[in-house]
Amino acid sequence: MIKRNELDKPVCNCGVFGILGDDSAAAKTYYGLHALQHRGQEAAGIVTLNDNTKKPGRKLVHVHKNMGLVSEIFGAKNIFTEKLIGNSAIGHNRYSTSGASKSNKNIQPFVVNYRLGNLAVAHNGNLTNARELRKKLIDEGSIFQTTSDTEVILHLIAKSKLDKQEEQIREALGKVQGAFSIVLLTDTKLIGVRDPQGFRPLCIGKTKDSFIITSESCALDINSAEYIRDVEPGEIVIIDKDTKDVNGIKSVRMLDEKTETKHCVFEFIYFSRPDSKIFNSSVDKIRRKLGKVLAMNHPVEDKDGGKVIVISVPDSSNTAALGYQSQLEKMGISSKFEIGLLRSHYIGRTFIIPGQQNREIGVKIKFNTVKGVLEGRTIVVVDDSIVRGTTSKLLVNLIKEANPKEVHLRISSPMISYPCYYGMDFPSREELIANKMNGDLEKIRQELGVDSLAYMEIDEMLDAMVDHDKEEFCTACFSGNYPVKINENFNKEAYYDD
Repeated sequence: MIKRNELDKPVCNCGVFGILGDDSAAAKTYYGLHALQHRGQEAAGIVTLNDNTKKPGRKLVHVHKNMGLVSEIFGAKNIFTEKLIGNSAIGHNRYSTSGASKSNKNIQPFVVNYRLGNLAVAHNGNLTNARELRKKLIDEGSIFQTTSDTEVILHLIAKSKLDKQEEQIREALGKVQGAFSIVLLTDTKLIGVRDPQGFRPLCIGKTKDSFIITSESCALDINSAEYIRDVEPGEIVIIDKDTKDVNGIKSVRMLDEKTETKHCVFEFIYFSRPDSKIFNSSVDKIRRKLGKVLAMNHPVEDKDGGKVIVISVPDSSNTAALGYQSQLEKMGISSKFEIGLLRSHYIGRTFIIPGQQNREIGVKIKFNTVKGVLEGRTIVVVDDSIVRGTTSKLLVNLIKEANPKEVHLRISSPMISYPCYYGMDFPSREELIANKMNGDLEKIRQELGVDSLAYMEIDEMLDAMVDHDKEEFCTACFSGNYPVKINENFNKEAYYDD
């Protein structure tokens, strides 16, 4: 299990998937969640709806969720044919950071039955005013079953006095602040919503007979679904059983006025799969461009005129490392991309090191070097980010055991100096190596033990966002400029578990 005090990479909080109009809805949701496993590895759940033959017009709700990986939770025989039946479903992968993460009550999707029928919700993001809304709702008589900010959304919808569900949803989400990409399932509709800034990705797909709304397009690919388009920032997308084609998708604006788009740039740097399309762009294309811009501004040459060996820290920096090496070649610097680090894919979530908790052993269990690639060479290690720096330091020591000539570290993002409140988890600001070293690059270099170190500058990073305006992106974790107000009494520990 990931422990918060051991995090040395940014962590995204979840992935969502919804499907309407498919007799194999639960199985398709399972495959979608499997493709989105990188977005949450702590727990998962699926909710399905099917017609009640004894009470025509009513829907039966079926729920299965638990702690663990998708394959562990839904591996039981006949779970899709006997338990999770119906032609509509939503699913959720979860990562959380609070103590309440151990409670099954906090596992999504959440389901309620209220005056307009069944309502299930799966949420990716973080609501920055959840505490105030929760207190107000409790004062008005609401009873909460979980500690998740997502439940606030359900209560706001259920308490609405409006008569139509889409109007209730619009009213409720007009009261919340922060980051939210949400999939809702009603008795007759599949609904997708993105916050007005569009922090987190959400897209629409279609098979022959069904529609899908999900976090990333890789969850469409695994189901042989066609990518239609993104859900736009501030848009409520409504698909019902009578929607036959893309022209029949209903679209409602959440707010009357349009707000400034602020996509999370870390979705391109690290979170999303390279084979996904998010924010209307290929992750692979952007990530390669990040590597190229990094090489243009922070190249490395062998001091003796030999070949520079570029390696990645698998798997998240593979694509950026390829871009870095290709740009070195364009600049006339002799180089080669090599597999210098191998990563074990067989470490369970709850892997425990017997005896003393030794971080060095932990890194060696996860990574090993290809000594023949590294020995006597000038090595450039391309990584996507540094949080605490503990893993980076141990990886450098591991690489040095292979006796390279030099080790240079290049990071395809700027220094992480501030916490995020919009749906990804960093340690406290005091634990970030950039803050501990007061942003002093030389001190960080010495701490990590490399011959040279370079991060991207914020402007350099934004130069890599091809086909996008630089102002489209949230850079709060690098700059401290938060596009949505953070309330003074916001408690990240209490409300960071979805």
